[in-house]
Amino acid sequence: MSTLIRNGTVVTAEKTFAADILIEGDKIKDIAPGIPASGADKVIDATGMLLLPGGIDCHTHLDMPFGGTVSSDDFETGTRAAAFGGTTTLIDFAIQAKGTKMRDALDTWWKKADGRATIDYGLHMIVTDLGEAGLEDLDSLVAEGVASFKLFMAYPGVLMVDDATIFKALSQTAKNGALICMHAENGGVIDVIVKRALAEGKTAPIYHALTRPATAEAEAVHRAIAMAEIAGAPVYIVHLSSEDALNQVREARDRGLPAFAETCPQYLLLSVEDLARPGFEGAKYVFTPPLREKHHPPKLWEGLKNDHLQVVSTDHCPFCFADQKALGKDDFTKIPNGGPGIENRLQLIYHHGVNEGRISVNRFVELVSTTPARLFGLYPRKGVLAAGSDADIVIWDPHADHLISAKTHHMRVDYSMFEGFRVKGNARTVLSRGEVIVDRGNWLSRPGRGAFLKRAARGGAWA
Repeated sequence: MSTLIRNGTVVTAEKTFAADILIEGDKIKDIAPGIPASGADKVIDATGMLLLPGGIDCHTHLDMPFGGTVSSDDFETGTRAAAFGGTTTLIDFAIQAKGTKMRDALDTWWKKADGRATIDYGLHMIVTDLGEAGLEDLDSLVAEGVASFKLFMAYPGVLMVDDATIFKALSQTAKNGALICMHAENGGVIDVIVKRALAEGKTAPIYHALTRPATAEAEAVHRAIAMAEIAGAPVYIVHLSSEDALNQVREARDRGLPAFAETCPQYLLLSVEDLARPGFEGAKYVFTPPLREKHHPPKLWEGLKNDHLQVVSTDHCPFCFADQKALGKDDFTKIPNGGPGIENRLQLIYHHGVNEGRISVNRFVELVSTTPARLFGLYPRKGVLAAGSDADIVIWDPHADHLISAKTHHMRVDYSMFEGFRVKGNARTVLSRGEVIVDRGNWLSRPGRGAFLKRAARGGAWA
């Protein structure tokens, strides 16, 4: 089966140009102006449209246990919602239970995704216990295509590991070429502040933010980068939320260190004031790190423009307001941490980034697709429009007007963090490996067509 996309404007991380795209099977065969339609089985007219590589969301939590409940999107609903928003690949997190082997967690998450995922997916491994054979476990998972590992400097007694464990993992990935992803907050200090707040009767959602200061994030980012430097390994800071933490990444990169970081739409567009909404409404905005004061988002946008931040992901981890967020009605520490966003990432970053002049359209593609593919071992199969690459293509209507609302989104959650946001620019047609899976708001795919992606370790090829 061959498909020709005609009369569009191709956008890559490097350039923008008018061209047609010829797809043969699940791969891009050719990109050039004026490709004859006579040789194609199917022709799609993309006049006035931008042709983008499919979005890659490298930070999601589907079907994830947390705080006595489970995130409300599974691999079927979550990947479908992602596709509607122009994301054709995601990388989710398997979680190693303490005292178990990482391979057991990998098998568990494969079962969660198998028969459900509608787009292609990879997996990171959350490491909670290296144990005696843990370092060898890291190597064996890399061989299976799990080329990145996440460690937590927060959540004492649950996910947090000590500095010695972090350093051992970094030292091992310096050898096997994998990438360590760090949740960077000083969990011990935050734990003390949280206990003080509860003792003083401070239980409302706003105290989730007030007990997790930006300085605690910046200190942990600094420490993570320092350990990576000693180990001779790259490090990737997940969901960076503050100017304080950004300064640490910028300083490291200025010194030539392979330090990378992502931020998320919520940190670019929302603020701590959302946590202070009347009643219990602030619980909708409880995720970690927390939202910050309004002076932080402009600094993060500058970081994206100047390559101090390299990726925009979502940290999509939805919990329904009515029956899951409500678990913390009388205690903010019991509110499940996480929010929905997998469907709206490209819409929000295109509108508030490209349309408002903060970033170029090429930088947009770099942030939401190309750099995630490069960092996480998917390039050039994913993240680029080029001959031989997977035909993951978004036909983007730059003029489409879209109102974000829980009434119309496809995520399985009863609220939107961006309720009422109006954006200009949206996915019209989405192709995954040459197959049209979304077209003009219609779902044309099926559960289980998404494939597990074995990702390559990068070794010394860090830039």
